[in-house]
Amino acid sequence: MNTVDVLHQSQLLPEDNKFHKGNGGDGKHYWLTPPALFKQLDVEFSFDFDPCPYPKPESFDGLTQPWGMSSYVNPPFGSIIHEGKKKGPTAWARKAIAEHQQGKRVVLVYPIDKWVLMLLAAGAKVRNLGDVRWMATEDGSQGKGTGRHIACFVLDHDEVAA
Repeated sequence: MNTVDVLHQSQLLPEDNKFHKGNGGDGKHYWLTPPALFKQLDVEFSFDFDPCPYPKPESFDGLTQPWGMSSYVNPPFGSIIHEGKKKGPTAWARKAIAEHQQGKRVVLVYPIDKWVLMLLAAGAKVRNLGDVRWMATEDGSQGKGTGRHIACFVLDHDEVAA
């Protein structure tokens, strides 16, 4: 197989896909919410729907069906193939926003870096700068962008968190 024939991991069989091999030496890669954490959140939010249940019933599709009035969402932390396309956390965020716009509560959990949570806890306001085309230090030429949106965190001197 030459480099032109290399398949994306989403097109590989599970045994050939590095993302199906699991973390570290134990080979595990699917993780459920700890029962105590789920109970704590359920007491507060009274969940009536889980669009990412385990085990997933045959033909169940949490991205296309309507959610409950209070949904707990622990989506896949990576990408999935959905309706023939690769979809990741953005698809779940879009669905969560669409359900919220219908007057529903959505509690979505997803790993992010601790420093982001620290800035938010300190009262940072977040702006989306889009896919910034950074400038090369060598000659000042404009790059192609990263393909990812850049967050701008603003800690304003007039708004100190308590």
